[in-house]
Amino acid sequence: MKAPLNRRVFVVGYGAATPLGKTFETTWQRAVNGEAGFRRLTRFRMDSGSAIVGEIPDWDPMALDFMAPREAYNWNAGYVFLTMAVCKEALLRSGLEINNDTGPRTACLIGSALNGTDAFRVAMDNYVNRGPTKVSPYLLPNLCANLPSSKAGILTGFTGPIFSPQGACASGNHAIGIGARMIRDGDCDFALVGGVDSCLLPEIIQGFANMLASIYVGPKDRAHDDPRQASRPFSVDRKGIVLSEGAGVLVLAAEEKLSACGLTPKAEVMGIGWTSDAHHFTLPNARTIIRAIQEAIDDAGLAPEDIAYVNAHGTSTQKGDKIEIECLREVFGKNLGKIPVSSNKSQIGHTLGASAAIEAALGIEAMQQGLILPTVNHIPDPELEDVDVVPNFARRHPYEFFLSNAFGFGGTNCCIVFRGV
Repeated sequence: MKAPLNRRVFVVGYGAATPLGKTFETTWQRAVNGEAGFRRLTRFRMDSGSAIVGEIPDWDPMALDFMAPREAYNWNAGYVFLTMAVCKEALLRSGLEINNDTGPRTACLIGSALNGTDAFRVAMDNYVNRGPTKVSPYLLPNLCANLPSSKAGILTGFTGPIFSPQGACASGNHAIGIGARMIRDGDCDFALVGGVDSCLLPEIIQGFANMLASIYVGPKDRAHDDPRQASRPFSVDRKGIVLSEGAGVLVLAAEEKLSACGLTPKAEVMGIGWTSDAHHFTLPNARTIIRAIQEAIDDAGLAPEDIAYVNAHGTSTQKGDKIEIECLREVFGKNLGKIPVSSNKSQIGHTLGASAAIEAALGIEAMQQGLILPTVNHIPDPELEDVDVVPNFARRHPYEFFLSNAFGFGGTNCCIVFRGV
């Protein structure tokens, strides 16, 4: 194998579809205004206590400019069109033109926690109620994790490597990390990296509820009359995640390609730390999370005191939020009180495989503008009061380096340090 090129890697653009908006621009404007994108389910009926979720507002695949009725019929896994739309947006926002020179040197790595579960649900219903010949011949492609990247390539024209990093709720950060390493080593010059999940299905929502991972909103809960308050990371009354759909894609580029392609860097991917817990399939392991954070900072060539903001995993669970703060205390010591720590999931909920990529994009945009997005819906927890969680309102705060955390089922951890440019 050839020796690695050791190139620097930069983020040049991003796109997103979230419960705050079907584009990154709309998502950003509502996020910086301190809004939260939660509401009761509109697509089907469920027990009302489990039915507060994050739906992408006004999301209609048939309204996409590249959509045809036959496409919508055959490709009935929602993550396919979400990926295509957000990849297209990310490329447009980045200014990267896919042509005969750049196309073969552009990779696409889009992770997902659940892949085409919705397509399988339709196929099973057809099999049971209409007979085996009514199972779509497109079922297997709809389930293949690389298909969203493949369809994005068909749409936009890139022909570099495509695959799907499967890191559960850390998938987006795994995609960023792997894509950055590929560019650094010379396997490609550009990469579309991120995550996607279309998870709002009755069985998935109920499954999270039955494992006591998601919030159940009773009549006395403050989200009962105002669903926007359902996700409240680090709050004393946090009760679990708010399940959301979404997608986030970042465009990465090698340093020497910036001027050659007229690209403007927004951030540099500085350091990556990834570990596994060997502990429990859902409960986090503080020891290995600490190591992932430390390795990301060390890989960036920095010290803990260089980090000026932490974009937390912050899912709004009692144990998860507490353990993450304990890990940050261990890494940053007494300096943690000076470092803002906020969670975008207070505004967009938990988009599973998409969450880390969406949060990276929001964190980079905020750093570009000298801001930190808030942890909304916050009521202080006495056990966490030594930490500045940027309660309820965005804050002006210039900084150069921030840490983005992501942890997933199965004990998979991936943390990334970004530098502003």
